[in-house]
Amino acid sequence: MRTGPAIVGVLAWLVICGRALGLTLADISNQDAAQGLKDALIQGSGKAVSQLSLPNGFLDNPKVKIPLPESIRRVEGGLRMIGMGRQADELVTSMNRAAEMAVREATPLLVSSVKSMSISDAKGILSGGDDAATQYFKRTTSARLAQRFLPIVQQSTAKVELAQQYNQLASYAAQFGLVRKEDANIDEYVTRKALDGLYLVIAEQERAIRRDPLGAATSVAKKVFGALR
Repeated sequence: MRTGPAIVGVLAWLVICGRALGLTLADISNQDAAQGLKDALIQGSGKAVSQLSLPNGFLDNPKVKIPLPESIRRVEGGLRMIGMGRQADELVTSMNRAAEMAVREATPLLVSSVKSMSISDAKGILSGGDDAATQYFKRTTSARLAQRFLPIVQQSTAKVELAQQYNQLASYAAQFGLVRKEDANIDEYVTRKALDGLYLVIAEQERAIRRDPLGAATSVAKKVFGALR
């Protein structure tokens, strides 16, 4: 019986993967290590952005859904008792919609961070913990992403009356220590939570690739993460 080309291809692929998984990190060149990591990070961060920027990407994911600031949650029951439940729900929806829109802007900065990574950075990430790459992203992108996210968030929450009322009251209350300063502005709060959600999902993607190297996007990434296994 003749062996079809599809079967031959599968067998060849298994042989290649088997050899890759038999490597150690020491067997891989610095160039391949860096390139494999970059391929995987572009793949993982892209998936994270795509997932979160979908309609309800934040709202339907309890891990990243942005709740009302703690200062509002403390009085949320009272708001509902006086007929402001709809406004509270509208604010939650608006905050999470703002996060969805903001996250769409993350890809260029994440890719730029990956492309500027040094070989030393790459080796450190590959030999680090399960979220070493995510921590690298936090160090290199959080400040610039916050700058890019904030105006998008502001445009969205500006349409919600309760958000404006919150900003006015919370700013005043923060002067007396009644509201944490970092939560005194709804736009800054949402920006921070959007970043937290983005890095959380990037970390999930990173762990998935580390656990399953064959799920990596490119052959070089498969080889590199297979060696880590």
